[in-house]
Formats: sequence, structure tokens, C-alpha cells
Amino acid sequence: MATAGQVIRCRAAVAWEPRRPLSVIEVDVAPPKAHEVRIKVVASGVCHTDWEYLYEAGTGTVLRRFPLVLGHEAAGVVESVGPEVTEFCPGDKVIPLFLPYCRKCPRCRSSTTNLCKTNWENMQSGVLADGTSRISCKGQQVYQFLGVSSFCQYTVVPDTSVTKIRCDAPLDKVCLLGCGVSTGYGAALNTGQVKEDSSCVVFGLGAVGLAAIMGCKAARARRIIGVDINPDKFEKAKEFGATECVNPGRYSKPIQEVLLEMTGGGADYALECVGSPAVMSAALESTTEAGGTCVIAGWTETESMKVPVIQLLMGRTLKGTYFGGWRSVHDVPHLVDDYMNRKLQLDEFITHQLPLDHINEAFELLRHGQSIRTVISLQDSSEEKPHF
Repeated sequence: MATAGQVIRCRAAVAWEPRRPLSVIEVDVAPPKAHEVRIKVVASGVCHTDWEYLYEAGTGTVLRRFPLVLGHEAAGVVESVGPEVTEFCPGDKVIPLFLPYCRKCPRCRSSTTNLCKTNWENMQSGVLADGTSRISCKGQQVYQFLGVSSFCQYTVVPDTSVTKIRCDAPLDKVCLLGCGVSTGYGAALNTGQVKEDSSCVVFGLGAVGLAAIMGCKAARARRIIGVDINPDKFEKAKEFGATECVNPGRYSKPIQEVLLEMTGGGADYALECVGSPAVMSAALESTTEAGGTCVIAGWTETESMKVPVIQLLMGRTLKGTYFGGWRSVHDVPHLVDDYMNRKLQLDEFITHQLPLDHINEAFELLRHGQSIRTVISLQDSSEEKPHF
């Protein structure tokens, strides 16, 4: 492309400081360096993790530096590649990924984990392999969220953190496979390994929870109970496969006690998709003795979960999952294929589609529980061509 090797000036939603609205302004995106890919971002989902890192920055275990461009659930087209990149070409449709897959480290060669740590510490702190970001504003470095920063019309990511997908995939739909849907779906199928004819409880009916329900249904679970304090989500949960839904606010006793009664001693599987330690404990305690499995898919860095040891001694299993256990670069293209072959739902997660200028509205919809997934359109018909 004509822009290869040049700095691209484009628009991005920049978080200048924690707990403040994003500013949609012009930024400069530098060319990719060795083993890096520059992507024209077409669409990006707004994930609860984006909101949490903006409003809970500094309270967790990982330092978040500002100014920062959020966004990590996206799809786009390769604009150019840096030296030593061999698997991508300009024009390829791709999904950038916050979880790398280098194929070379012991973890990537293992069949027991998907947690590749290539460039991990740098990407968690907002920079790429050389310790710098490719995004700047008036000469000031702007940090890249999880090494991705998809609330920017162009971004640069390591070639170990991007995967090529089929050319007929709609980017405004498959972008959701970059985080939330993959996480919940894999929590049920990969980490939980939900079995046919089993009983399941899913805590939290946001995008991750609905995807977990979809995974339980794909595994042919007999009973799938959705749990959420917002009853407006129940109808959608049933569309994804929930057989019934429960609002904890309607009971005077702990929800785990209600679920133990409903299931005659506990569910075979519980999937926590909220990110609350209190809910995590309730999820574990809602499973059956002698074989119950609880999977933690909800993300939090700010608190600790209290686990009564007796819950585990009585035969329960507690598991955590990151990106649903999928080996990111390797597995996401197969999930795209499943969507294209109508084996996996994506359209049904999208409740709003907004342009980049309305990014703060998308955050408000998320904060008030009025959206499942808002997809931000980064490229629109009215945009000007990039400046150089």
C-alpha cells in the first residue's frame, strides 16, 4: 500500500487519565518494526475489561500508564508489515489478539495451556517488544492497551499477536472473537469440558456469560440456569440456550442455597462470568459435591477470592480460564469458520453499533447494563484519507 513505511495520522479515542471520558483526537501511528504488523482497524467491540481498566486503573496488580488507547476486541485489514514478517501481507483480513501465540516456547508446544508469555510484560504495561508504543500524539507517547489499542483507526501489533482469517468474514461481527465471546464459549467447552446431559449454572449474563451458555448448549447440557440481578437479560439468555433464569435479588437467602435446592444438591458445572470474588465463591458453592466443577471466567485484578477449603475437600474442582483456553492465533480462525458455517452465534450479541465519535456513549451503555456488545465502526464513509 502507498502508506507503507510512513507515519499515518488518524483518529483515536485517547484516555488521558483514569476515570475520565475518552477524547477522540488525531494521533500518529508509526510504521511497524521487525516482527510487527500495522492494521487498519475496521471494527472493535467495547468490552467490560476496557471499562474496568479505565475506571479501576491503579487499584490492581498491573500498572496502567496514561495516556492510553483502549480497545482489544477487533478486526481489520493489514496495511503494511515490518521486516522479518513472513505470514502476513497487505490486504489480509486479521484479528489482533491480546494473548500471543509464538509457537516456539514450552507453553505453546504444550497441550495443557494456552498462556504464551511472549512479550507479555511489555504488552501488559502498554508497549511493544522494544519498550515503546507505535502511537503518539503531538510527540507524546500514547500507550497501547494490552499491546492492541483497537480504538484507533490504525494500530501496530506483534506478528505473534495477530491471526489471519478468511476473506469473506464480516469484520464487524467476527471482531467479537477477539475477547468476550471466545472467552465464555471456551470456558464451557475447553476449560470446563461440560458434558452432555449435565446441569450448568452461569453467573452473569453479559457477553461472556451468554457465550458460556452458548458453549453449554453446544455441549448438550440438559439444564442451563442463568443468574443475573438484571431480569431484562433473561429473554436474551434463553435465546442462547438457558433453560431458566434466576434473579438473586428476589431471594432472602444466598443464591448458592437457592441453586442447591433447585438442582437437588448442586449443579455439575458453574461458570462465573462477572469478575466478582463474592460471586466466584457463590458459584463454587453452587456446585455438587464429589465432582462439581467451577470455572472462573470473569476478570478482576482488584480483589481476592475466599475459598472454604471444605468445598474442595468434598470433591469440587475450581478452575480459571484465560481467553477460554483457546490458543489464540491457532484457534480463532476456526471459530471464524464456525460462525460462517452457522455453528456459532455472533450477530445476536450486538445490541448497538456506533461510530468512533460516540465511544463514550458506548461506555455509558455498558456501565448501565443497557448493551451486550456495542461495536464501534472505526472506518466510515465520511472519514478523510490519512494524512502523512
